[in-house]
Amino acid sequence: MKKSGADLFQATDTLSGLTETTKTRTEMDLLGEKQIPVNAYYGVQTARALENFQVSGMSTNFFPDYVRAYAMVKLAAARANAESVRLSEGKLDAIEKACKAVLDGQYHDQFLVDLYQGGAGTSANMNANEVLANIALELSGHKKGEYQFIEPHDDLNMGQSTNDVYPTAVKVALLLHNDKLVKVAQELSASFHKKGEEFNNLLKMGRTEGQDAVPMTLGQEFHAFGNQLDAEINALRRSESFLCEQNMGATAIGTGITATPGYAEKCAVHLAKITGKPIIMSKDLIAATSSQQGFVIYSSALKSFAIALSKISSDLIFLASGPRTGIFEINLPALQPGSSIMPGKVNPVMPELMNQICFKVIGNDLTVTMAAHSGLLQLNAYEPVEAIAIMESQGLLFKSLPLFRKQCIEGITANEDVLKRNIERSVGIVTALNPVLGYEKTTELAKEALQSGKGILELIREKKLLTEDQIKKLLDPATMTGQKE
Repeated sequence: MKKSGADLFQATDTLSGLTETTKTRTEMDLLGEKQIPVNAYYGVQTARALENFQVSGMSTNFFPDYVRAYAMVKLAAARANAESVRLSEGKLDAIEKACKAVLDGQYHDQFLVDLYQGGAGTSANMNANEVLANIALELSGHKKGEYQFIEPHDDLNMGQSTNDVYPTAVKVALLLHNDKLVKVAQELSASFHKKGEEFNNLLKMGRTEGQDAVPMTLGQEFHAFGNQLDAEINALRRSESFLCEQNMGATAIGTGITATPGYAEKCAVHLAKITGKPIIMSKDLIAATSSQQGFVIYSSALKSFAIALSKISSDLIFLASGPRTGIFEINLPALQPGSSIMPGKVNPVMPELMNQICFKVIGNDLTVTMAAHSGLLQLNAYEPVEAIAIMESQGLLFKSLPLFRKQCIEGITANEDVLKRNIERSVGIVTALNPVLGYEKTTELAKEALQSGKGILELIREKKLLTEDQIKKLLDPATMTGQKE
């Protein structure tokens, strides 16, 4: 169910999909009977959620891996229940077929509950239970809604509660998303390192607090960008371990009520096999059901990644500033006209886009923080907004990092004349001359350069303090930047 942006501002009375001519079947819950579209795989509790939570227009299927995560969790639970001799082999076979169909990308259009929802995720869990039950029924030769054969609560939710299913499904989705995010992040880092190699012999002035500092190469600067991202990628990977600790088997509050002995351990083993991730059962299921540590730590790693990436983006904007009155040490690819009034202006649109994405990720982390500390006692009712915030951050980064790499980083070029001119005129180069001329002499040179407006090398040549051969050796990028042994 995809909606245009305008739909967010249009009032509607129902999202049940019913019209006067819609054929329906009757389903019942504790609130009474309800008519369900006959072709719908969802059931009565999903239909109520479609009426109650008309907020964002983004449903569970907005993130396909999130839908797959539910299928993985339900498959693991069914296998664990079958091993506990609680679920029959016939029902297990039908549920496995249903889960595998969803894993293959089928029936995703039936996962319709808005990502924003009250009830700590109950509607999302029941949406999965009802859809998988009806798929299983059809694959077994029955009709949708014939729950006397396979029932959403008794069979699909056997030994489970939303309070263990929902956070587990979200964590599995985050793990699946992180694999994809790390891949594109590594590709971006590699592009910075490639530029580092390309610019390795281009000497420039390093800056601290916006002021000239000491020489470095442009290559060192770009390798540093790549290495910063590498460290953040490692943090994203390390944070996965907190998502791998699951509370399946906790049921309502962590005591395991309605689950059979050994079910929780079996469920963790099966989920690890299905996902390919080192998923383990938490040592304390009561603590795990109320704790939000996994979400908080992973979101924090995303925030840290965004902070580093935003700082790099701003550095690129600064280095490319100009072209006539700025630093202008590098050229960013010219992608589009930058002004509706100023002819010839081209803006650093891709670093600006990247900054905006990073700001959103940083803000989403605050949402996670607020939600995580607002839960009461044995459950946090605000897990849905945590899930939304983190998955949105992952999705935005996953989409934008390849654009940033292709449309910006890969096309960056160096302004070698500007780099050379800055080196020759900078006062900061005197630090490198200390071992040759001495601190007192270089201090005098620095003072005179600042007063006269002349460059350090210009004064050295005027005073014949060094030969051209000596100057050439001193300005060798490897020697000047500590790369020569």
